[in-house]
Amino acid sequence: MQLIEIVAIVIAAAVLLLAAIYLRRHLLRRSGGTIEMSVRLHTGGRGWGWAFGVARFTGDQLQWFRIFSLWPGPKRTYARPSMEVVRRRSPTGPETLALPPGAIVLTCTHRGHRVEVAMADAALTGFLSWLEAAAPGAPFISDRAAS
Repeated sequence: MQLIEIVAIVIAAAVLLLAAIYLRRHLLRRSGGTIEMSVRLHTGGRGWGWAFGVARFTGDQLQWFRIFSLWPGPKRTYARPSMEVVRRRSPTGPETLALPPGAIVLTCTHRGHRVEVAMADAALTGFLSWLEAAAPGAPFISDRAAS
């Protein structure tokens, strides 16, 4: 096999990979109820560990998918009754380079664990509306209890 053929195969594979990532992102966003949201996956230091993704609101859950992944399922899932916003701030130091311009960082708790998410102001409005749509810990009324 010649060098030109190897280079052509590598380029074709890269194009197919990028097309698959784009198609996955398009399918996620097409379902509606999505926002672009970054999540801090690792706690190394300021600005380290942020990953870009798309979050999808599904009832009482927020499913977060990494943008640069082919995995069909969500990387993280957050339950609305278990999530609470503790603090809101602007990115500082290296975070300004790791996050999109105009992002707002939220420090939250989810089932006793600290979670940091970042999103644009318009997405923040939707996120907070979803979070406040049902009171945290409010019991759901079953059909038997209602009758």
